[in-house]
Amino acid sequence: MNILDKIIARKKEEISDSKSKISLQQLKDSEFFNRKTLSLKETLQSKSGIIAEFKRQSPSKGIINDKVSPLEVVSAYENFGASAVSILTDQDFFGGSFEDILNVRNHINIPILRKDFMIDEYQFYEAKSMGADVILLIAACLSANQVSEFTELAHSLNLEVLLEIHTEDELQHINKEVDFVGINNRNLKDFKVDLQHSVHLKNQLPENTLSIAESGIYSEEDFKFLKEKGFDGFLMGEYFMIDEKPEKKFSEFISNVTT
Repeated sequence: MNILDKIIARKKEEISDSKSKISLQQLKDSEFFNRKTLSLKETLQSKSGIIAEFKRQSPSKGIINDKVSPLEVVSAYENFGASAVSILTDQDFFGGSFEDILNVRNHINIPILRKDFMIDEYQFYEAKSMGADVILLIAACLSANQVSEFTELAHSLNLEVLLEIHTEDELQHINKEVDFVGINNRNLKDFKVDLQHSVHLKNQLPENTLSIAESGIYSEEDFKFLKEKGFDGFLMGEYFMIDEKPEKKFSEFISNVTT
């Protein structure tokens, strides 16, 4: 099994456990379920275009930064011009939790992307109940039909959809209803990074698709290269999180790429 297979196998166990503890109705009755969601489509084009991520660890890097608080970091991301924040909620492989979103939702006024491995309808109600505005669909672990069905469900809950692809075969997962197509510069199966491969895929996207470069952006030069190639947004986390003070790193980065 590659790492993605291991994550999905574990995710199925987690979902089954969650369903036994919290009913769908309980999710619908939660504090944030009926809040008006924020639109990444709007903030992506009116701010920096950066979806700044809070991430404690990853399967490929191990512990990245487990010393800082989500609220302190994402508040700074917002203050310095992030279009949105991405927060990992996978616990076993990325060290995240639902509480990381719940604890910041009332304190920031930009969209939150719930970043997880979405494979079951139940997770979309979870996302809504914790105050997320956008969800991630990963083509590598879904069929094209699932992408279509999950997109419809997400939109019924007023959640926007970021569809992540990495291969030419996954271009077939794109449908006109998804809000953004993210191209992962890092292969989820072997974690190798190839920015040029992402540009190649971007050039094959349907016309007028909002495109987001994801992961593997390790420098200002990487960012500028991808921006010049026409990407509309940039999902970045590790570059900031490896610093003892991610908020300071983000502030410096924004200053350098916007001047």
